Amino acid sequence: MQQWISKLSENNVGTILPNESLAKYTTWKIGGPADVLVIPDTKEQLVNLVKLLHSEQIPWMQIGRGSNMLVSDKGVRGVVIKLGSGLDTYEFQDTVVKAGGGLSFVKLSVLAGKEGLTGLEFAGGIPGTVGGAVYMNAGAHGSDVSRIFKSAEIVLGTGELVTYAAEDMKFGYRHSVLHEKAGIVVEATFQLAHGDRKEIAAAMASYKDRRRRTQPLQLPCAGSVFRNPPGDHAARLIESAGLKGLKVGGAEVSTQHANFIVNTGQATAEDVLTLMRKIQETIKSEYDIQLVPEVYVVGER
Repeated sequence: MQQWISKLSENNVGTILPNESLAKYTTWKIGGPADVLVIPDTKEQLVNLVKLLHSEQIPWMQIGRGSNMLVSDKGVRGVVIKLGSGLDTYEFQDTVVKAGGGLSFVKLSVLAGKEGLTGLEFAGGIPGTVGGAVYMNAGAHGSDVSRIFKSAEIVLGTGELVTYAAEDMKFGYRHSVLHEKAGIVVEATFQLAHGDRKEIAAAMASYKDRRRRTQPLQLPCAGSVFRNPPGDHAARLIESAGLKGLKVGGAEVSTQHANFIVNTGQATAEDVLTLMRKIQETIKSEYDIQLVPEVYVVGER
């Protein structure tokens, strides 16, 4: 690892943090250390970093706001990349907005509303970054990223900087081409439309109130744990199976929303994984439905 740190330090790649705990970077507040966490603040630093990692064959992964991720208790081997404050910019040009990959998706939706632009209201409750939202085609309230996406500037796993249009992204349910081809979104461009500021604000307030009433936002969690199976909802299945309140260690199936697992204080990644397996086994046994995780499990097991 020291050799990696030396190579990174010799190049303009951003802030380098060896043996950095990732628990503080995830909304579950769970996870062991990364061998090295690197925080590039510019496009140049990010390109330099990925090119170096590719040429030296150093394993890497990216973390955004850690809102859809479970980091293992042993942590992540290799380099973890987190976009810094210089990559969270935004610019409005009439009904088009360009946003840095590191910008909060919630913040972008609020900014768009203040500009009187509609199309991003659904994003008001998605606590990830713009890059993460593009990566997983994030969605809520009947809409998703693919409906407003125009293009994205992406650093591929080789360090090559490319621009992908909507047709290049292979968007599907919580899916994009970046699941198949390593890459980091530097900037995304979205096509919005003029709207009524009061109507936009009212819609966002309604969504926010609904989240407050139905989701356990007072405890560390990672949003929906399982994907909705075709024609049904994971939360309905889990609740009907009587699993609300089921606990393993410090992890608990939320009594407020059955498709959320909350960290009640000292939950480990293994607690969460064990609880996820128990849920899957029960739903498979009772309904013959295989629940597929929506959260990404990363790190050494």
